[in-house]
This record gives sequence, structure tokens and C-alpha cells, in this order.
Amino acid sequence: MEYTVDQQAASSSNESDYESENNDVEKLPFNLAMFDFKQCDPKRCTGKKLERYGFVKVLKLGTKFPGLLLSPSGERTISLADLSYILNGGLAVVDCSWNQVENVHLNRAKASHYRLLPYLIAANPVNFGKPCQLSCVEALAASLYMIGLKSNAHLLLSKFKWGPNFLKINKDLLDAYAACKNGPEVIARQNAYLQTLAKEANEMKQRPIDMPESDSETDNDGGDNGEE
Repeated sequence: MEYTVDQQAASSSNESDYESENNDVEKLPFNLAMFDFKQCDPKRCTGKKLERYGFVKVLKLGTKFPGLLLSPSGERTISLADLSYILNGGLAVVDCSWNQVENVHLNRAKASHYRLLPYLIAANPVNFGKPCQLSCVEALAASLYMIGLKSNAHLLLSKFKWGPNFLKINKDLLDAYAACKNGPEVIARQNAYLQTLAKEANEMKQRPIDMPESDSETDNDGGDNGEE
């Protein structure tokens, strides 16, 4: 992929990667929430850490969230057009393991609106460098960035040592998505980017590899076997 980051900062996967919580709760002008399917390690769950900071409220499965929910069950992509839904009703995520998402009963996570995220690269220690496999904080921050609430996105990610890398890796894409007015425009930007990636990958495969025909020094040494 075409990005350069401090991978050493992102590669550590133990609890020491996370900054310790403090008692200062910074308020957001909207509600953040999470449906927890209890498949993740609480010590490494970014959603749980945001809850400890006071940013996120954990919702009981089966209840209906009045705002917008980021969920694999969404049929449309989040965009600037969703700003009012989030300011008025809030933003929520589904917290489950990417390895078990096919077994999750997503119908237990209910909301007034459902949305998907476009193509982005994960920077969290568990799925670093993997497309689309974002953590809760990455999903929330990406959504806020895309709808113009960039300072709030930076605030959430600042609570994780690797957090700023997420914006660094995805800055061009996030800026492109944030410039879109609606979901179809976001999808068009995403598809154009993916086509560029595919074209570059294909060109790399077809590029000939220059190999030396022979070692001229060896070929022209008169057959010397090392004998005087």
C-alpha cells in the first residue's frame, strides 16, 4: 500500500499501547453509543476504553438507538448528508469480532438509520494495514471526519497512542470522502481509488524484472581454478 507510518508504534498489541485514562471527561455535542456483543477482549477494546473516558454509552441489545448506527447491515454509505442525523440522534457502532461477524445477530442492534463506511485502512494493533477492519474508535472517528467534525475525530483518536496514525494513513481518502455531498459520491470516490490500486498492482505484475545475463568477471577470468 502507498503510505508510510511509524509501524513500530502500531505493532505492539498489549495493553501498554494505550494511554491511561484520566478523570477529565471532554464533552461532545452529540451522543456516541455502542452495541456490545461481548466478543472482544475488554482490555483491548477501543469502544470500552471510550466508555471509560465517558465518550461512549453501551446500549442493551434489542433497544433502539435514535440516531445513526454504523453496521454491516447498512445499505448506504455514511456522508455529509447524514450530519443532522448524528447531531440530533447521535452516532453508534457495533462492537464485535471481525472473525465472528458472520455469526452476529445484527438485528439485535437497532437504530433509526443504518450506514456503512467506505474503504479505509486499519491502524489499530490487531488489524494494522488491513482494509476495512476498523476498530470502534476508528469507525467513529472516520465517520465524524467525513461529516465535517474533524476536531471531534482527532479528540477520540488522541486517546490511543496509535490513533493519529489512522488519520495519517487515510488522510487523502478521508479528505476526498469529506468533500462528497452524499453517499453515491462517496462510493464513486472509493471506486475510483480502488480502480487506481488495481491498475497499479497489475502494472507491477507485468513489469519485467531486469536480470543480469551473466557475471562478466567470472566469464572472462580465463577459467582460473585458483591454481598458480
